Amino acid sequence: MSRQSLWASKVVALIQGGNASAALAQIKVAPTVKDVQALRALLSSANLLAKHKAVDAASSDALAALSSPRLHRSP
Repeated sequence: MSRQSLWASKVVALIQGGNASAALAQIKVAPTVKDVQALRALLSSANLLAKHKAVDAASSDALAALSSPRLHRSP
């Protein structure tokens, strides 16, 4: 049984509170793919993806960036 991500619920609370710019900053530094997927699931269940197009775009970009292999990793 896996634990629900606290990060995702905190970002959703930021969006619901009207602080979308802080949520976008958090999405850009998302910890894992699983956290971004949990965030998108919470946002879609609350119908917030349709209302906040920038959050939708940022979360899909973060999901793509975290799930793809990296060409170079700094030491």
